[in-house]
Amino acid sequence: VQLQASGGGLVQTGGSLRLSCAASGSALNIYIMGWYRQVPGKQRELVATAAKGRSPNYADSVRGRFTISRDNARNTVYLQMTSLKPEETAVYYCNALVFTDGAPKSYWGQGTEVTVSS
Repeated sequence: VQLQASGGGLVQTGGSLRLSCAASGSALNIYIMGWYRQVPGKQRELVATAAKGRSPNYADSVRGRFTISRDNARNTVYLQMTSLKPEETAVYYCNALVFTDGAPKSYWGQGTEVTVSS
């Protein structure tokens, strides 16, 4: 399974960006797709996740400003980010929890960099 993330870039405070992450592979059975972010020297933190058939889950810090959505037919997850803040400058990673032969396995994308200028 490969995850290809895109959509990062430079944006001003208060601006918006939309991240995309497409999963590729054969006979994918993806249960959860989500986004995490990491600043150098800090732990990777959850931003939002979307599980099949369940309501999205958001970090408190982004709830109301970020929206996660999935296109299951395309095995793609999106993250619409609005009202961005400088402290949200980070590398954003997509993640997928895939079931293969009944066993779950977590996969990570390569990361896409988001820079919010003040």
